[in-house]
Amino acid sequence: MAEEAPGTQRHYRAPCPGCGAPVEFRSAQSAYAVCGYCHSTVARSGEVLSRIGKMAELFDDHSPLQLMASGRIALAGQDTAFTLVGRLQYKASVGTWTEWSAMLPDGTLAWLGEDNGAYVFSQPQPPHKPLPAASAFTVGKSATINGKPYAIAFNEQVALIAAEGELPKLPPLGQAFAMVELRSADGEVLSLDYGSTPPAASLGRAVRLEDLRLTGLRDESARDEKARQFNCPHCGAPVQVALASTRSITCGSCHSIIDLGSGVGGELRSALQDEPVQPLIPLGSMGLLQGARWQVVGFQHRMGLAPGDDEQFGWTEYLLYNLQRGFAFLVDSQEGWSVVAPTTGAPLVNEARGTAVYQGTVYQQQYAYQAETTYAEGEFYWPVARGQKTSNRDYAAGNKLLSMERTPTEVTWSAGSRIASDAVAQAFKLDDKKDLLKRSDPAPLSAAKGVGCGTIVLVVFVVMVLLILLTTCSTRCDPRYENCAASRTSGGSYGGFSTGGGHK
Repeated sequence: MAEEAPGTQRHYRAPCPGCGAPVEFRSAQSAYAVCGYCHSTVARSGEVLSRIGKMAELFDDHSPLQLMASGRIALAGQDTAFTLVGRLQYKASVGTWTEWSAMLPDGTLAWLGEDNGAYVFSQPQPPHKPLPAASAFTVGKSATINGKPYAIAFNEQVALIAAEGELPKLPPLGQAFAMVELRSADGEVLSLDYGSTPPAASLGRAVRLEDLRLTGLRDESARDEKARQFNCPHCGAPVQVALASTRSITCGSCHSIIDLGSGVGGELRSALQDEPVQPLIPLGSMGLLQGARWQVVGFQHRMGLAPGDDEQFGWTEYLLYNLQRGFAFLVDSQEGWSVVAPTTGAPLVNEARGTAVYQGTVYQQQYAYQAETTYAEGEFYWPVARGQKTSNRDYAAGNKLLSMERTPTEVTWSAGSRIASDAVAQAFKLDDKKDLLKRSDPAPLSAAKGVGCGTIVLVVFVVMVLLILLTTCSTRCDPRYENCAASRTSGGSYGGFSTGGGHK
C-alpha cells in the first residue's frame, strides 16, 4: 500500500516478491531496493515490484553510519536535513569504499561517499554535453567539464560488491565498469560513473563527519574484534587487526608485510622485511594534534631520488587515525615535522612557473623526485609494499605544504602545515625524547627580515658543524636509538597517500 509520509513525498511500501517482507521506498527517485530479510534485489515500476536477483552480503566495514541515520548540511546556502536510505559498496584494485544514498527533504537523492574515514557529500550534476569515453581521461592531465577546469585524479575499473536499502542506481553485481574522478583547485570533486548509459555525474566536496550533526549512528560497542585475528603466514605468530579499513599489516614478531587484499581468512601473502627501522613514536600512541586526538596506527620509512642526483635521501611517515576525521600523516624529515592529509580537490599547476594554486594560496615547487617505500610497520588503509614507488612533487607557501604523489592510475594531493618539534613531543607525551625529536622548527618567513650579520655568521658556523656531524653519523646510525631518516641532505616529502576516487 502507499502511505503518506511527512513532507511532500509519498512513502511506498509493498511486500518483497522474494519473501513477502515489507520493502519501502521513501524517495520517488529510488528505482531499486534490497530486501533487508532475504537480500532480494527489487526493481520498482510504478507500484509494481519485481525480483531481479539476489544481492551479496555486505562486508562489515565497522562504519559509524547506518541506514536511517540523519544529519544536516549546508546546500546552496541553506541548512538542509538528509537521511541515509541506501548503501552501495564498491571495490577497486586498491581497496573498497561505500556510497550512501542520502534523501533530502524534497525527496531528491544525494550521495555521501565514505572511504577510510574520509567523506564527500555530492549531488547529481548533469553534464551540458555528452561525456567522452572513460579512456579519453588520462590521469595527470586536465579536462574541462561544464565550463570548469579539473585535474584528472583517478581512472580505474571498479565493481559493485554489495548493496542495501533503496537506491536510484544499481550496476550489475561484480561487473567491472570505469569510474573517473576529476578534482578542482577550489576543493570540488566531480565523479563520472560509467556503470550506466549515459554515464552519471555527481559533484561534491569533502565534509567532516563531526560537522554533519548526525543522529542515529551505529553503536560502536557492537564491533566484534574476534574475527579480525589470524596467524602470521610467515612465522605463525598471532596478528590482530584493529581497523576495518586495513589493507595491509605487519607482523610484530618477524616484521613481514601481510597483504589483506583477500580479507582476514583469505589467502594471505607475506613479504619478509630485514633491517627494521625503529619509530621514534611507538605504534598505538595517542596524541592531541590540531584539536583532535589521533592514534598512531602505521609507520613507514621512504627514500627519494631526484632526477640527475646520485644521492638518496630518506624520511619517515606516521599514519594517524581519528574516528571523526579519518587518516592523516605526521611526517618527519630534515626540513622538520609536518601534519598533512589527503585533499578532495586538486591544485591548479603551472609547470612553467613551478607553482600550484589551491584554495586561493599560491605554492612554489620545492622538490621533484621518485619515492620508494623501504620499510613499513603497523596497519595501512592501502596495500603497502616494500619497494612501492611513486612520482612526487612538494610545494610550499610559508609553513603551508602541498604534496603530489602519482601512480599510473591515480594522482593524489595532500595538504597541511609544518609544526614545531616541541608540539610533537607534547602531543605524544615524549618529553624524554625531545632531543631525538628536535628538527629545524618552522618560523614565519617574515622572521628573517631583522637578521643581522652576527646572526648569519653564527648560523653558517652551526650549519657547518651539523654537516660534519651528519657525515660522521651517517655511517654508524643506529635506528634503535636515532632518527636515521633525518640524515638526508636534500629533497623531501610532506607525506600522504590515498587509494583514489573522489568518494574517498
